[in-house]
Amino acid sequence: MSECLRRRSDFQKVYRKGKRYEASLLTVFVLPNSYSDHRLGITASRKALGKAVDRNRAKRLVREAFRLKEVALQGLRLKYDWVLNARRETASVKIAGVLTEFETVLEDVASHENAIGAHG
Repeated sequence: MSECLRRRSDFQKVYRKGKRYEASLLTVFVLPNSYSDHRLGITASRKALGKAVDRNRAKRLVREAFRLKEVALQGLRLKYDWVLNARRETASVKIAGVLTEFETVLEDVASHENAIGAHG
């Protein structure tokens, strides 16, 4: 399983230097890392989600979507630091909705990798 981003400086680095992907349930920031595995950071702000129960549910859904896509993540050429920001609607959907959105982001990351590989 992937490691977690824990330090504020790690999150800030991904926000500053990473590529941003927007979806209706998630905002995803991705930055290549030099580690042997992907690292995951999740945020669910009080401003966006309100009550702790909603923030915790959103984080669980996002973490589970990331875990279920482990095989697809291993298919990427590079390893990344991922910061997934849950949006207001995340807490009120089923796992399938979050999974679908994360799959779309994964496809975008893979196509970005291929575009770089074709030019690099």
